Amino acid sequence: MAKNFLVIVESPTKAKTIRKFLPKNFTVEASMGHVRDLPQSAADIPKDLKKEEWAKIGVNVEKDFEPLYVVPKGKSKVISELRKKLKTSDELYLATDEDREGESISWHLAEVLKPKIPIKRMVFHEITKSAIENAIKDCREIDLRLVKAQEARRILDRLVGYTLSPLLWKKIAYGLSAGRVQSVALRMIVNRERERLKFQKSEYWDLQAELKKNADRFEARLIEVDGVRVASGKDFDETTGKLEAGKQLKVLNAVDAEGLVGQLERTDWKVESVEEKDFTSRPPIPFITSTLQQEANRKLGLSTRDAMRVAQGLYEEGLITYMRTDSPNLSQEAIRAARSAVTELYGQEYLSPEVRQFAAKSKGAQEAHEAIRPAGAEFVHPKSSGLSGKELAVYELIWMRTMACQMADAKKRSMSVRIKAGNSLFQATGTRILFPGFLRAYVEGSDDPAAALEDREVLLPAMKSGDALGLEKLEPVSHETKPPARYTEASLVQGMEKAGIGRPSTYAAVIGTIVERDYVRRQKNTLVPTFTGFAVTQLLEKHFDQLVDLNFTSKMEQSLDEIAEGNLDSLPYLKSFYLGKQGLKGQVEQKEKQIDPDESRSVNLTHLKGVEVRIGRYGPYVVKEGNKNEQDDVHASIPEDIAPADLSAEKTEELLEIQARGPQPLGTHPETGQNMYVLVGRFGPYVQMGEVTEEVPKPKRASIPKGFDPKSVTVEQAVRFLSLPRELGLHPETKKPIQCNAGRFGPYVVHDGDFRSLKKEDDVYTVTLERALELLAQEKKGRAGSTLVKELGLHPKDQKPIAIYNGKYGLYIKYKSTNVSVPKEMNSELVTLDQAVQWLADKSKKKK
Repeated sequence: MAKNFLVIVESPTKAKTIRKFLPKNFTVEASMGHVRDLPQSAADIPKDLKKEEWAKIGVNVEKDFEPLYVVPKGKSKVISELRKKLKTSDELYLATDEDREGESISWHLAEVLKPKIPIKRMVFHEITKSAIENAIKDCREIDLRLVKAQEARRILDRLVGYTLSPLLWKKIAYGLSAGRVQSVALRMIVNRERERLKFQKSEYWDLQAELKKNADRFEARLIEVDGVRVASGKDFDETTGKLEAGKQLKVLNAVDAEGLVGQLERTDWKVESVEEKDFTSRPPIPFITSTLQQEANRKLGLSTRDAMRVAQGLYEEGLITYMRTDSPNLSQEAIRAARSAVTELYGQEYLSPEVRQFAAKSKGAQEAHEAIRPAGAEFVHPKSSGLSGKELAVYELIWMRTMACQMADAKKRSMSVRIKAGNSLFQATGTRILFPGFLRAYVEGSDDPAAALEDREVLLPAMKSGDALGLEKLEPVSHETKPPARYTEASLVQGMEKAGIGRPSTYAAVIGTIVERDYVRRQKNTLVPTFTGFAVTQLLEKHFDQLVDLNFTSKMEQSLDEIAEGNLDSLPYLKSFYLGKQGLKGQVEQKEKQIDPDESRSVNLTHLKGVEVRIGRYGPYVVKEGNKNEQDDVHASIPEDIAPADLSAEKTEELLEIQARGPQPLGTHPETGQNMYVLVGRFGPYVQMGEVTEEVPKPKRASIPKGFDPKSVTVEQAVRFLSLPRELGLHPETKKPIQCNAGRFGPYVVHDGDFRSLKKEDDVYTVTLERALELLAQEKKGRAGSTLVKELGLHPKDQKPIAIYNGKYGLYIKYKSTNVSVPKEMNSELVTLDQAVQWLADKSKKKK
């Protein structure tokens, strides 16, 4: 009689893909992620343990740091179904991912299900027929070292978060959080903002010439005057705005530059020297988790979270190898596939003469055994993948990078020409690609737009020493030094990896957390710290500096790796960290009384004099102390879109002046006769019609669009702003109104709680009913595979959106980083904004 086998993986997509490669007597089911975890709220703690103080953390620190594992809400049904399948199975294959997290899921499954049949741990790094068949033949036992390492990491994170976060609630604001990795990442972003605060701008000039050799024109830039090098941006000290000490350079001002133009327009231009040099460029190594995140951000504009979500889907569909890996190594199968495809697509001359193989740089690289590459022994060409959108873009990136690593070097020739004109020396540089090599397939991205041009050809005409040149144009060019660039997601991942902070597989979650917690906001492609983020970092630096120290955090990561390798016992390490002489528990208890809440809520911005920035219940605000005898303190809200480094003394004075002066009527509305005011609030400048009274606590308001100077708003413009929301007409099917309006995230149209953003070409003041119907007919997707069902509106407290999504486990309400399940018996069409606000409030009370 044939045996029946049960295979358990994490997700339905992965189960569906694996099922295709297994015989009919194999049943493949999904655990839907973790089946056990530490309690997320007081409601998750078993009744008999609710009175235990340690149960609030979920770790029994008095009993060898024993974790309290509970079955998360909604998982009981999944476990019941798996137990039913076990009853008709002869063997159990645990086929979760091959990293520490996957090993932990397998262990928890075995602990919860308690199977009485043989258990086999099945591992693979790609979901292809050959990989699955080989994995079944070569199973092993659950690696308890990896389980212990994951558990130690989880406990450590919980101890840090649940011990420090309540302190932040008391000293700064409720709802804040700290984390072992997130707080260090936040400190990096805050430190970069501090560098921008210290930055002193410098102005310098140079000359740009357009020259002619025969019929060819090219550009050259001034580099020397009277034998002294002309200063460029890199020569100035960012904190003083002056030339760096010890540099003897010539700094040109506008008068100098104009004077030189007059001199050099009347002189001869000749080639002084020509230097040519051949060089090669090697292709980048195959993707690992961190480099994929960086390139997806730089080239495709994807967040780290979106990049990992898309990669997860590609892996589960069997298109790429496992996407959480620290190893750039390629299997022999992958090398053969890549080299074969290079020869077929580009020709033998584009193939690297030698096989390229790559080794991991970090000692602790262990997440998987191979780089991220297209799956299988023959790579699916992107055009044949059946993919579209982000999925196609990410797959194509992985495919191109893998191909490139087995391609020949690019061969280039640089040309540097020095040109003499009177007492000045100019330079022209060019690059010619002699053989493109791997550039036929792939050009690595960069955070620096100028650096991204390195692989483009800049051709110069043939020249030799003594050649006469014709001057076509000579212009003075003004430059200003730029402050240190803010982190992008790509550069933050790069910085964290270089410092050895966290694991690349967690970077997406870390960045997502600091954004969702409002410690950081995304501004175009950069990460800007908020004033709250500054305050949290200040408190941790002052009182728990070790926890946000890069070196200390890196050493913690190394210790966790040693636990995974079996070289370090987790229990003594956890005891020392939490209960030792300098342990976290004792530090928090000792310092809690010493920490002044008022001081903690003040943001230290050294460039502002005579004012103070504080964190309040409704966001950041600036305070100017009044004369005790004559006037009170003046408080003014700081708009959320102002970064700490951009809050200038002038801007602060403007905010305070508006507040001190009180509302000044701009004029009267032609229809209502009410006064109109230009005011500034937490979400920026806005126009208000009428005064706040007991009868009208919330008069009509409208945001002033970006690009408009609040001080220059006219009566006509104010009337136009206040025309929103506009009712466009009734929906032909529901007969309910369709409106257009402008919100925090831009202009939109809305019908019965269903929102759609307007496109760039749409004007919120002129958009028509027909266009609104077009937009409303388009499907709208949420993150991580969830589908947006209905947008309910804005939360009355902070005007942030509340919406209903349909996810893996059914309908849920999403508000900022909080999710609340919609009762199963409730139809989404019947859910109101008031109900959602009440459910969110109930959840908040339970957390307390």
